[in-house]
Amino acid sequence: MAAKVKDTSDCRRQKIHQNEDSKPLVPLLLPSSLSFFSVAALLLVSVEAASSSHGVFFHQTQQHQKKKLFICAEIENIDVNTNRLFPEILKEEAVSRLTELGKVSDVDHYLERTFLSPASGRARSVIRSWMEDAGLRTWVDQIGNVHGRVEGINATAEALIIGSHLDTVIDAGMFDGSLGIVCAVSALKVLKINGQLENISRPIEVIAFSDEEGVRFQTAFLGSAALAGTLPFSALQISDKSDLTVQDALKENSFEGTEESFLRLKYDQRSVWAYIEVHIEQGPVLESLGLPLGVVKGIAGQTRLKVTLSGAQGHAGTVPMTMRKDPMTAAAELIVLLESVCKHPENFISYDGQCKGFSVESLSRSLVCTVGEISVWPGASNVIPGQVTFTMDIRAMDDMAREAIIFELSKQMYQACDRRSVSCVIERKHNAEAVLCDDELSSLLKSASYSALMRMAGEVPDEVPVLMSGAGHDAMAMSHISKVGMLFVRCRGGISHSPEEHVSDDDVWAAGLALLAFLETNL
Repeated sequence: MAAKVKDTSDCRRQKIHQNEDSKPLVPLLLPSSLSFFSVAALLLVSVEAASSSHGVFFHQTQQHQKKKLFICAEIENIDVNTNRLFPEILKEEAVSRLTELGKVSDVDHYLERTFLSPASGRARSVIRSWMEDAGLRTWVDQIGNVHGRVEGINATAEALIIGSHLDTVIDAGMFDGSLGIVCAVSALKVLKINGQLENISRPIEVIAFSDEEGVRFQTAFLGSAALAGTLPFSALQISDKSDLTVQDALKENSFEGTEESFLRLKYDQRSVWAYIEVHIEQGPVLESLGLPLGVVKGIAGQTRLKVTLSGAQGHAGTVPMTMRKDPMTAAAELIVLLESVCKHPENFISYDGQCKGFSVESLSRSLVCTVGEISVWPGASNVIPGQVTFTMDIRAMDDMAREAIIFELSKQMYQACDRRSVSCVIERKHNAEAVLCDDELSSLLKSASYSALMRMAGEVPDEVPVLMSGAGHDAMAMSHISKVGMLFVRCRGGISHSPEEHVSDDDVWAAGLALLAFLETNL
């Protein structure tokens, strides 16, 4: 019997609203010396594709090859050179800093920087120095997050938080997480140089979160969840592979590691205006569209399971196949079962027809499942394993359907293990609900992206693309205390969590310029 997804208020709450016909207003960022009355002319700019010097930057299809933009400007004072684009900060220095941070690793031959490792401590120091260079007051909190803040003219106003994470996966690329931190610091440095930083209307705080990936302790968002107040005290007792707890690791790094220190970390949601995050797309959509920037509509919910199968360890040559209790073959069956469920969810769950905004078809487009880690005991070629442990990562935009999938999957996993006389324990190590980005913030980020692309003299698309994110981000945790918005940046081949991860220098520049446009226009 297939599990059924029934209609609830949560289901309705998650409906994604689109207005494909509406296009964001395109602000032109003029020098501050210009008055309203000096904006004297209407300039018609016809942007041709392909032949410009920036043709490599925008690989547009034929249907997008001609655009017309009406820009209000004082013609004689239009500044079209690179001075207003700050390439020395938003491009050259930003790329240099990304390269520098990409070398801060716990191992020599690949990038690995996990929560509270020695390399993470070095990264904190480097990032803090960059924040101070941008004119920010800095500190490190009790879970290892690095903060840089400027108060502006109204220190009591709700703050804008810009963040991303400083930790990495194992054998990582150098842009995941780091790009968002570097772009934020670079944009604020430009405001400082322009004399605008102290005159902003509300505080801005940049946060480099200590843990988003969850590699070391198999639970993601330790840094951002602590600030959102959603990290339980029990997280202090989670152990890594060396049986060192989060509490032990915190104390080793001179943090308190107490429940009281956790309580002090939580931000009052009344003190936060919004959270925005710049991040590499980690997928191929922007590259396929030939565009450097996209706005995120929502982030898929995710569940991380740990499955432990225990059987009868024995000699590989003496135990008949019919008498074995082999957890390895059971694991193989369960992994194939997971693949089948995620490729064909319609065979396992059904909708009741009243769940607005979702269907089996939409679930099929967003549901992804992965077994990314497996360990075998004792791990010898001539021994039938006694125990096999592996992870399951399950993601979808529809939280209810994800739960229905997990329920049905778990039921069939237990049944399969019973047939094989193997015990099965399924633990939920991480759970995050799907998050929809704020419509207003998304519109502002769209406008800022348009502004950035115009200023770079590239070809401007009809519409800045709107994407869904299958990857988890700190914005998911921060959504508990604030509205959130995200800007995606194109990455080559859609590759991430790999040393092949790459963002071009011009795309780094575009991201920084878009964030700068957002700040100049809205603060």
